[in-house]
Amino acid sequence: MTTIPPDKMPRHIAIVMDGNRRWAKSRFLPKIEGHRRGVKAVRRTVEACLDLKIPTLTLYTFSSENWNRPQDEVSSLMNLLAIHLRKEMDELVKEGVRFRALGRIGELPETIQILVRELEEKTRFNTALDFNIAINYGGRMELVDAARSLAEDARAGTLDPESITEELLASRLTTAGQVDPDLLIRTGGEQRISNFLLWQMAYTEMVFLPIYWPEFDAAHLEQAIQDYASRDRRFGAAR
Repeated sequence: MTTIPPDKMPRHIAIVMDGNRRWAKSRFLPKIEGHRRGVKAVRRTVEACLDLKIPTLTLYTFSSENWNRPQDEVSSLMNLLAIHLRKEMDELVKEGVRFRALGRIGELPETIQILVRELEEKTRFNTALDFNIAINYGGRMELVDAARSLAEDARAGTLDPESITEELLASRLTTAGQVDPDLLIRTGGEQRISNFLLWQMAYTEMVFLPIYWPEFDAAHLEQAIQDYASRDRRFGAAR
């Protein structure tokens, strides 16, 4: 990759990993095979972010709307997720990756809840990469949960509603303590954010790629970063 000044490198990359099922369909393969190949793309992306020293990576893994998919596909996805959480645990620890799950984790199968908490605990002091996966996640749902948290404090008398600021609300989100995404990448050819990190992406630059997620690799990541680095981010200010 052409050298990019440090101040032009994204600090946080978010990715909507779209196109697993269409990739499989185009090859006359079962849908689950597309998801399996998608897991390999996740591994490539984590490795590429480590190589490029990207501080934070967030992947949209399973949305709150994905429960509406056929039950056999949802079950297969949950099984695949459990398998790879176990499989990747030691590697993430060794590579210095800190893992965090975003979303309503308590509504997931108990096996996955246990694996998620174990992986978060084992990697809590790692610093090479903050790696978030959004599971049973929806941006609107996250804002509702944050509003409820603030409302409960107000009802308990420990919070004056007049003192609520953007910073306080952000502290109740699942990404609390992390910088907002600088760059969103979406594969699959669609050009929408699909209820992903709605608050956090107020000023995020977006790159939409026509490839399916199982095809995504380090070269595509670098292409998106080059595109991002070429843009003039003004955050509403005139220049």
